[in-house]
Amino acid sequence: MNDELQHLKNLGKTSAQWLHAVGIHSASDLRRLGAVNAYKAVRTRGFRASKVLLYAIEGALLGVHWNEIPADRKEALNQQLDAKPVQKNI
Repeated sequence: MNDELQHLKNLGKTSAQWLHAVGIHSASDLRRLGAVNAYKAVRTRGFRASKVLLYAIEGALLGVHWNEIPADRKEALNQQLDAKPVQKNI
């Protein structure tokens, strides 16, 4: 199986399956939705993903390992997560 999401940095089989389950099937879908909305969609679907998934998605969008994301950017993502409603249309 050639899964475009699994070719992105940080995203493995489980992460890709969760993203597919919420309607995200490509890197362009992921970019359009953004890390925070993608993470919220996964959590809303009932998957018990930790915040590492949020950082992994952001890292995938930036092309860096999630651990390389600066602390201030992670804090900004957390603030967006607390403030932003889930975007339903993918």
